[in-house]
Parts: sequence; C-alpha cells; structure tokens
Amino acid sequence: MKITFLGAAKTVTGSCCLIETKNTKFLVDCGLFQGQAKEDVLNAEEFPFNPAQLDYIFLTHAHIDHSGRIPKIYNDGFNGEIYATKATAELCAIMLPDCGHIQEFENEWKNKKRLRAGKPPVEPIYTYQDALDCIKLFKKVNYGEALKINDEIKVRFNDAGHILGSAIIEIWVLEKGKETKLVFSGDLGNKDMPIIRDPAIIEDADYLVIESTYGNRVRENQSNRFEYFVDIIDETISKGGNVIIPSFAVGRAQEVIYELNKEKESFDSKLKRIFNVPVFVDSPLTISATEVFRNNLDCYDEEAREYIDNGDNPLDFPGLKFTKTADESRALNERKDSSIIISASGMCEAGRIKHHLKHNLWRKESTILFVGYQARGTLGRKLVDGAKKVKIFGEDISVNARIEMIEGFSGHADKNGLLEWIGAFNRKPAKVFIVHGEEESMVDFSSEINEKFDIETIIPEKGESFVITADRVIEASEKIKSAVSYKRLAIIDILETLKEEIDELSDIIMVDLKKEKSDIEVDELRAKLKNIEKSIVETLK
Repeated sequence: MKITFLGAAKTVTGSCCLIETKNTKFLVDCGLFQGQAKEDVLNAEEFPFNPAQLDYIFLTHAHIDHSGRIPKIYNDGFNGEIYATKATAELCAIMLPDCGHIQEFENEWKNKKRLRAGKPPVEPIYTYQDALDCIKLFKKVNYGEALKINDEIKVRFNDAGHILGSAIIEIWVLEKGKETKLVFSGDLGNKDMPIIRDPAIIEDADYLVIESTYGNRVRENQSNRFEYFVDIIDETISKGGNVIIPSFAVGRAQEVIYELNKEKESFDSKLKRIFNVPVFVDSPLTISATEVFRNNLDCYDEEAREYIDNGDNPLDFPGLKFTKTADESRALNERKDSSIIISASGMCEAGRIKHHLKHNLWRKESTILFVGYQARGTLGRKLVDGAKKVKIFGEDISVNARIEMIEGFSGHADKNGLLEWIGAFNRKPAKVFIVHGEEESMVDFSSEINEKFDIETIIPEKGESFVITADRVIEASEKIKSAVSYKRLAIIDILETLKEEIDELSDIIMVDLKKEKSDIEVDELRAKLKNIEKSIVETLK
C-alpha cells in the first residue's frame, strides 16, 4: 500500500492522510488548515487525486482541523462513506454547517474588498448548505467494534480521550496474503481530564502515525490548574474586569463548565465571589455541542457518570447563562459589572470571540484566559506570544489586558503522556510517522522516541508518499506536487510579518515624537527607511 501525507505535515493543522491499496483508496481525516493567509490558499487548493474515486474517509474526531474540508471533498465528487463514532458524527452535523456559514461570511467580506479594488469576486470554499448535504455520508460506529470494510480493510475505533467521540483508529490491510496493521493516534488526550475517559491502550502495530502537538513540552502542576484558574478569575473580578475565555466550542468549553460545577461545593471565599458573577457561554455552536455532550453519556468517565447518577447535571450550575442571539451577545459588552465570557473560536480566528476581544483587550482590568493550543499565525497565538497591538475588524487594538495561558486544560497529551502511551504497546511499531506538530516539536519528539524505544521515526513533508509492506517502508520516488507554490506561500508569510513589524515601528516612532533625539539619529533612521522603500518599489517592478 501507499500512504501519502497531505496535511499536518511539519505543521499542526490540516490533518489528512491518503492510503491506497490495490483496490481501495481512503483518507484518514480531511481537515482545514488554520492560521494566516497562506493557509486559506491551501484550503482552496484542489485535492491531488480524483475525489470521485475515493472509497472511504475514516475520521478521528470532529475538530475542524481534522474534519473541515469534508464538505469541499463532497462538492468535488466524493460520495463514499465517512466512518466516525456516533458523537463525532453528531458534532460534525453542527460544526461543519457552522464552518460553512463562516466561510460564506468571510468570503462576502473579502469580495467587498475585491470589488473596491476592481477585482472579480471569488467563491467560498464551501457553503452552509454544502456542509448540511455532506452529513448524509456519515456512518456511525461504536468504540471497540472491529469492522470489516471490504476484503482488504478492517478497522477499529478506540477512545482517544481528546474530545467527546475522539478516536484512535486501528487499520488492518490485507495484501498478498499478508496483513499490515496501521495505527493512527488522532489527537491523543491527557489522563484524568474532565468528563471524558483516558486514552485507550493499543496492544500492537506495524506502523504508527502519531500527533506531536506538545511533543517537546512537559506540563507541570496539572493538579492545581483549577486553583490557578480560580485565582486568575478572582483577581480580575476584584479589579472590576471581565474574564474572556476563548474556547473551542467542543471540548474545552464543556470542561471549563464542568470544572466550575464540580468545585462549586467548595465555596471558599474566592469561589463565592466567582459564583456571584454570571458565566456566559456566548457561542451558538458551543450551546449545540453541549447538547451533544448531554446525549452521549456513554462516552463519559466514571466521575462524570457518578454526577449524573446522583441527579446532578455536570454541564450546568446556577449562574450559567447561554446567549443564543447576536443581540444577546452584543449586550454582554454593554454590561457595567464583571462577567466571565466563554466564547468560540478557541484560536480567536472567527466568531463572537473577536467582538469580546475588541471590547476588552484595551482594558487593563480585564483578562484574556487561554485554555487550548494556539496555532502559529492565529490571533490567539499572537496574543499569547506577547503582541502589544493587534488588528480586529480592521481596527488597531492595544493589548493592555492581562493575557494568561493554562495548558493544563489542553486536550493534547504532553511529551511524557505521548511517550507513556507508546510505551504501553506490547508489540512496538517498526516505524513511527510523526505528524500534527510544529517542526521543532516533531524533531525533539523524534529524538525522544529513538532514544527511549530504539524505533526509527519519519517526519513526512506535505505531499510525501511511502510504500508500506508488512516488512518495510520504501520512500516513494515522487512527491505529489502541490498546485500551490510553497515558495510563494513563504513570501506571503514574510509580507505578513513585515506588515506587523512596520506597524510596530510606526507606533514606536509616534511615541518618540515628543522625545529629544539628535538630528543625526533621525537622519540615520530616515535613510534606512528610504532604502527599505526603494527595495519594495524595486520588488514590485
């Protein structure tokens, strides 16, 4: 068989892997790339195969960076079956149409700019209706059930402990009388996370494809994450500010609600103050996703099920309010009293969270509290990395608010968790493919696997293929060439960085206007900027 890595290769988003056997073609995941303008270009790119000839998609979980291009591949001709757990299928039924709506909204905004510039309009990657239409292809499966897909392929979905319905997928491929077993970790969760169970242990594999989001990081003091969480909220409320929690609509939002509910019995002085402050979940998608959580109790861990058996709803508590309409959302930013606002998207790239950031980032008394991974190039990552000013809806916003990140809420296992999971295999894989991580994380994680288990690792590039047999891996002679020039994407990346740096330099100069600088220093700076201007003009020619 041949395996080709079409996404999440030396990057975190866009998970997509093509497997071709003699008679079958299938994908594991079909996700959106997320980040800057260059990722938008990749999302619009045509698939490097005929989608009409694709037989199946096996989906690890519902997050958009794993599922978000399914409506596009459906539009392009795919009409096969999409295998996913019940919870994943139900989450995709709300998340993909929501993503389609965002595609349409952002495309409309882009076309207004293009119209003013005299450029022709462009189509969205897909629409709300496209996403609704593709849901009919989903086929729901149960955890732990071995499914014979055809004479070549057998699969089994196991709990990955990442979000509700997330799966580690075991795939057995029969070729020339020999069976080869592939394991895809999907996004692997932490142990002892709220609501959901720990990741399942896999007994054996010939080849493993594993994520590496936190492959070079170890989280410390996870046990006191909620204590730190409460301290941040308490300090912010004491100053009269708001706590804004950018949260992925599926996973982190429900965990934050669960933790607050779980600890309400403690009611020490800090918690009393917190529970006197309204907690708003301001995301229609999060509200719908929370209903899916309530309808899939079989995915819960023992602690969460015990709450339910005792008549307590672990995803609700007094003071929790859900805002459904846009008017209700806008009203939150007109409140004079402190509040806690949980809103999507988790990386601050779209949705109502951008409005709440616009109204709170400039306030010294407010806090922006991140509880999930922030991909490079996203607004969330810029804030976590210490940006002093960001652009939201075309307006420059100064960052005066307190910015905090609690990694203990992340749904991804850290380096030790990933290594421990590999170590539990009774029969270790012969080769490990490392995906879904920033490049430096992958390199460090690769060294750890080599050193700890003496297993050879491969860090594939986008479009790179490997021929796999029961005995060995052979690198394919040709890479799938992208229609998009990566050299040109790199230029877009540099230009976006230059824009940010020029804006920052402009701010520095504006602040310095009233300060005394020698004429010589001013002339030197002016000469340097004139040289830069000249270089840009030459480049445009």
